[in-house]
Amino acid sequence: MSEAAEAPVKDGRVLQVIGAVVDVEFDDKLPRVLNALEVQVEKGRPRLVLEVAQHIGERVVRTIAMDATEGLVRGQPVKDQGDAIQVPVGPGTLGRIVNVIGEPIDEKGPIKAAAHWSIHRPAPLLTEQGESDAILSTGIKVIDLIGPYSKGGKIGLFGGAGVGKTVVIMELINNVAMNHGGFSVFAGVGERTREGNDLYHEMMTSGVIKIDKNTGSTEGSKAALVYGQMNEPPGARARVALTGLTIAEYFRDVEGQDVLLFVDNIFRFTQAGAEVSALLGRIPSAVGYQPTLATDMGTLQERITSTLKGSITSVQAVYVPADDLTDPAPATTFAHLDATTVLSRKIAELGIYPAVDPLDSSSRLMDPEYVSMEHYKTTRDTQKLLQDYKSLQDIIAILGMDELSEEDKLTVARARKAQRFMSQPFHVAEVFTGFSGKFVPLEESISGFTEILRGTYDDIPEQAFYMVGNIKDVQEKATKLAKSLEKETKSSAAAAAAALQYSLGGQADMLSKGMEQYGIKNDKSASQLQAEIEPFTVPPSLISGFDSVPGVGSELSEAEIKEKFTEAYKALTPEQQAEAKNYAKAFLSKDWKQYIDPSVEHSASADKDEWPWAGPDPLPEKYLKQDIPEEWMVEPPKEWWLVKHPKWVAKFGKDYAEKYVPANYR
Repeated sequence: MSEAAEAPVKDGRVLQVIGAVVDVEFDDKLPRVLNALEVQVEKGRPRLVLEVAQHIGERVVRTIAMDATEGLVRGQPVKDQGDAIQVPVGPGTLGRIVNVIGEPIDEKGPIKAAAHWSIHRPAPLLTEQGESDAILSTGIKVIDLIGPYSKGGKIGLFGGAGVGKTVVIMELINNVAMNHGGFSVFAGVGERTREGNDLYHEMMTSGVIKIDKNTGSTEGSKAALVYGQMNEPPGARARVALTGLTIAEYFRDVEGQDVLLFVDNIFRFTQAGAEVSALLGRIPSAVGYQPTLATDMGTLQERITSTLKGSITSVQAVYVPADDLTDPAPATTFAHLDATTVLSRKIAELGIYPAVDPLDSSSRLMDPEYVSMEHYKTTRDTQKLLQDYKSLQDIIAILGMDELSEEDKLTVARARKAQRFMSQPFHVAEVFTGFSGKFVPLEESISGFTEILRGTYDDIPEQAFYMVGNIKDVQEKATKLAKSLEKETKSSAAAAAAALQYSLGGQADMLSKGMEQYGIKNDKSASQLQAEIEPFTVPPSLISGFDSVPGVGSELSEAEIKEKFTEAYKALTPEQQAEAKNYAKAFLSKDWKQYIDPSVEHSASADKDEWPWAGPDPLPEKYLKQDIPEEWMVEPPKEWWLVKHPKWVAKFGKDYAEKYVPANYR
């Protein structure tokens, strides 16, 4: 086969098309396995690249298509490219989006490549590999504390559907890549196109990708994007991770950079391999995966490493089917990683995000050899606290908290605070949560959990630990909660007092006290008094619904007051409007009018409070300021307060209303 590959291979032709698998027949020698073939398509149609996967007999190769095979026909000419798929690498890829075969898909013209590299490359030799023991600070408390990441290491984010893997990756890009001096490469493997579009625009907004509006130049950009999303055929999804890795390798080996490689999602790489494997006729292995699962994963993962020239730090999202970590795909990935961050659905159900499980997550660096003794001890003590709480949950569910010892109650209280302190508002989720994103340095994360373990904040409610940054934010939130609670308590008390005061009983009580104050004889019981004033009792809708309407004496005109009154009336419910109307009718009735209009005939009685405003108190300032129009200066007075106004007194005399005032007021 090697002899056949050395000589030029003549063009072949399409023999058979089965989905993403295409059989190509050659008359003479066959191209090598992993060679790229290009189908000769009509002008105007996109390139279709095939990758040789198998030799079938002496004249046929079985290939995997990197794009859709719709429209292919038997006999269509196919040309051997003489090597594996070659993709552009170098600074020209920064700020650009390419597909699996290195073609730009951002409509910004061809890429100015420094070189073209094969996507199939050997892993660095053992003698070329460097150390990766330095901690990579992410600014995410639970990750930095429980499972710290290493520079130049391989990191996995494991989780089922919808627990927040992509959001954590986006936050890591925000916290690490934005402040990273080197270059970043993002490989979108079989995930949502929308997420890829969102990431591209976020990178432009943050300045990681810079595009000159006039020239379209991407000079100054720090990230390259490689997309093979879920709408792509399995061949593209099975190779796009290799394309992204090849671009990252160039920056590591040639530019000597410390590169960040983000892959979302490694499971889709495995899944695409399983699809292709079945089409190639291989016998499936456990749970339907390809028999070469471990080999495929190892080939990819061993290329992601630090060398003496530079490093590649890889953060990989790993979908966990049915939340089963023993599934062959995630289980195979575990073996290659330096740190594993497991996202738990149970923690997500508590509303704690990021939903990192501190008991399942781990890191190779969590050892006193790599981290400080304080960090190590705090992490282990925190995990023990949470494990103790977990073991007590069954007892709590069956018997309740009251059955626990005081020591266990303290354990539960501190564990719940530590659990909530592991939540954190993300920058990339600000628009959804309403919380400002927080970046927490490692030292502040350690000190915060240390203080919780010591019991320094046993007196602070657990709500104060939820969705905050460092421990200082906890104290500030606790202060706000205390003030809010105090205000709410006062407000509730005031509302209760107002409700009591303006209830039928409350108004009867006020009337009774007023009669007593003015020496009016009252021999009625409380129930009799309530029954007498019930038709005129102010309904609650008038108290709450019209409290914003300004009264007489305000700076507003009568028309403006009427307009505000109308607005307030419209805001009431139909039931409240009916209640207000009934009150208004009662207020304007003859029975009630006798108390406010001297022109209404009535019998003055010493045991009735029929003229409550005729006491010795002067007219309030707001009424004195009123300018009385001449048409109001007629009998009877249109408003009760006119009889005390200087202008009225000047015309009608200060004793005008005396004949209407009960004897006990004279």
